[in-house]
Amino acid sequence: MIKIVIVEDNTTIREGLKLLLNATDGFSCTDAYGDASAFLDNLKIDKPDLVLMDIGLPGMSGITGVEKAKELYPELNIIMLTVYEDPEKIFAALCAGATGYLLKKTPPAQILEAIKEAHSGGSPMSPTIARKVVNLFADQNKKKVHDDTDLSEREIQILQGLIKGSSYKMIAEEIFVSIDTVRYHISKVYKKLQIHTKSEAVAYGIKKGIL
Repeated sequence: MIKIVIVEDNTTIREGLKLLLNATDGFSCTDAYGDASAFLDNLKIDKPDLVLMDIGLPGMSGITGVEKAKELYPELNIIMLTVYEDPEKIFAALCAGATGYLLKKTPPAQILEAIKEAHSGGSPMSPTIARKVVNLFADQNKKKVHDDTDLSEREIQILQGLIKGSSYKMIAEEIFVSIDTVRYHISKVYKKLQIHTKSEAVAYGIKKGIL
């Protein structure tokens, strides 16, 4: 039995997914939430095997929800189930720790197969999403840091550290500055790029070839 939690603010979609899962052998929807904050508050109680997570949620975005959930349970499988097909959100979700990425137009039978695939160690994606990911990775080596990023050399160094998965402390030690200095530069990076999370910064860096 695969225990699943749904995070979806559309009541009709949420209840439909819940009904689908509970009516199918081998699946159980242990709970369903309309926002990421409620999901995170109950994560330790629910202890799901897998999460179906929307991106466009009220309050905290689904991408931030993934990032916070993975901090608590790094091995948790989370599949994004969303309408968004733009590369920035795809990369941000995957960098945050999403296991898979499905579009909401995915047929119910394929959603069930994707859940089984993720539970077995795979990374299911809608075909159009998989193609976008392949194309973006193929292009990344051709990309260079453009002047319009307006990032200083120090800010690029710190962004490279985030992409490698280094902690603030590790970055500070690598470039011989204090942790507070790292935090200061990261806040400037966020402001310049008009982003709000580490996963968005990593996604931007990968897309721009800042490796």
